[in-house]
Amino acid sequence: MKFRLGLTIGDAAGIGPEIIYKLLSDERLLALCTPIVYGHADVFEALADAAGDAAISFQQARAVEHLEFKKPSLITCWDDELPFQPGQPSRTSGQAALYSLQRASADLKAGLLDAIVTAPIDKENIQAPGFNFPGHTEFLASFFGVPDNLILLTSDRLRVAMVTGHVPLRDVASRITVDAILKKAALLLDSLHLDFRIDKPRVAVLGLNPHAGDRSLIGKEEQEVLIPAIKQLKAKGHLVFGPYPADGFFASGQYEQFDAVLAMYHDQGLIPFKSLAFHDGVNFTAGLPVVRTSPDHGTAYDIAGRGIAREDSMRQALYLAIDVVRRRREAADLQANRLEVGSLPKTPSGRPKSERR
Repeated sequence: MKFRLGLTIGDAAGIGPEIIYKLLSDERLLALCTPIVYGHADVFEALADAAGDAAISFQQARAVEHLEFKKPSLITCWDDELPFQPGQPSRTSGQAALYSLQRASADLKAGLLDAIVTAPIDKENIQAPGFNFPGHTEFLASFFGVPDNLILLTSDRLRVAMVTGHVPLRDVASRITVDAILKKAALLLDSLHLDFRIDKPRVAVLGLNPHAGDRSLIGKEEQEVLIPAIKQLKAKGHLVFGPYPADGFFASGQYEQFDAVLAMYHDQGLIPFKSLAFHDGVNFTAGLPVVRTSPDHGTAYDIAGRGIAREDSMRQALYLAIDVVRRRREAADLQANRLEVGSLPKTPSGRPKSERR
């Protein structure tokens, strides 16, 4: 059976509905997965009108169990009218985003979906009694009861994770501790191994301060925190290196020598990542028991409703979700079917057949 992927619409006034509609307009997608959009037909009305004869004919239902999966599907997530205007964020456009996210997350937890791909939200107007978080990542960590998680931006050329995520810059230094680095590095290494099938990943750690502290001349965090943490990781056999000055590291192309980069804070990692992979980058939440991906851009209100939004990153997010689900299932199957050496058939010499030379 093809994987069932839930697509949340994000902020209804942003480009989320448009990039989803453009993505689903490619019928070849149905050969790869079963896409299920969470929202309301009203969100796509203007897009359907503009498409004319090429408009998508959604199969609509109120629950996944009622779908037949013969064409793109739409789960109706609310009954009352939620008016919105493209490019104009409002309480109702944020409310639509929340309803979509809550329903898709509930179905994912119930095992009705294999993964979710989330369109961009407005972190301000989505705030409500059911959502008091800085973003998707924190909501999903709470919803699935995960004590820690990792924002991992990924593309064909670069993977960047962060020790601190949606944190004010003034609070970053106090949160950069040996324990924090070890925890985030462990999540990153586990994800590279399980979700990306890299046996011995090479990870670069960026410094916190300019010039990676210049031997404590511009801050002591590198000497007192980062280097001790890196030494502990190396002692466990991990290929972790650094700390590297962030500016020269990216400018010189040094990142190409590594499977992933661990940045200390949000913009330190995201500015170079989006500069290098804006249209094909994907935001992946590592450390969850479920699979969630998202395009690496925001709501883009300035171009919403103009028909010019590109769906490239959304498509890559969907592809990555499929890949990670498949890899996790293959790993689970291998683990479940693993044979102990003592259980292998014996040769006449008494040696397990797997040991014959």
